[in-house]
Amino acid sequence: MEIISRVPELRERLHNVSNIAFVPTMGNLHAGHISLMEQARQHGDCIVASIFVNPLQFGANEDLASYPRTLAEDCRKLYAAGVDVVFTPNEADLYPQPQTVIVQAPPIAGELCGAYRPGHFDGVATIVLKLFNLLQPQAALFGNKDFQQLFIIREMVRQLNVPVAIVAGETVREADGLAMSSRNGYLRPEQRVEAPRLFKALQQVVKTVRDGRRDFKAIETQTMQYLTMMGWIVDYIEVRSADTLAAAAANDRNLVVLGAARLGKTRLIDNIEFCVPQLN
Repeated sequence: MEIISRVPELRERLHNVSNIAFVPTMGNLHAGHISLMEQARQHGDCIVASIFVNPLQFGANEDLASYPRTLAEDCRKLYAAGVDVVFTPNEADLYPQPQTVIVQAPPIAGELCGAYRPGHFDGVATIVLKLFNLLQPQAALFGNKDFQQLFIIREMVRQLNVPVAIVAGETVREADGLAMSSRNGYLRPEQRVEAPRLFKALQQVVKTVRDGRRDFKAIETQTMQYLTMMGWIVDYIEVRSADTLAAAAANDRNLVVLGAARLGKTRLIDNIEFCVPQLN
């Protein structure tokens, strides 16, 4: 495995490589990331991972400075997963001058998580497009846990004619159902015990809808009230079309329920895709 930090060396290393599968990360890797690395082998001959904490996607009061950086341990995990190249740039490598050209994400970027993190998805889209241009991968893998991010990246690639296949990796969970996340390490012990409740609440939404209810707003409100009663600060619980991310209609069959809520200062997100039978 090669660890490369500078852009010229990366370009030289990949110059004659024709089948790259790319997994972009911000580091502090967990089993969910590693599952993407393993899946990447099905989509390319050269597996490239990046580790870069992207300042463009953090708001003024978010955790850019404190975001966990565990490069040595991350590289050990990537080596064990069979990654060929790890790109570890610093900010000056990717932003040698102020980034005044920003990718404007589609309007859905202002909803769901985007309503609480303004500009976040513009920053995500900008760094992903920069990395695509640098690496020229044939495929790129992203976790399904960040469903809205995955949707926006797919739209960017489709609308800007970027020749990269976007592959989704399934959400990897702890034994108690908590979706793996680099931010789970922020949870205090008692919060970690409580954290799986978000996934369980989403599971209950799925069951309720599959049982025949279509009053989505009422279901969302009831779920938010329940989590609030249990001590959570809820940003949203919403049922959306899995195909368009528009608000779910009564005749939609492919759905996703998405949630974001906080325990203390730790913000957790999760989602479940599901299908419902055709209404008569």
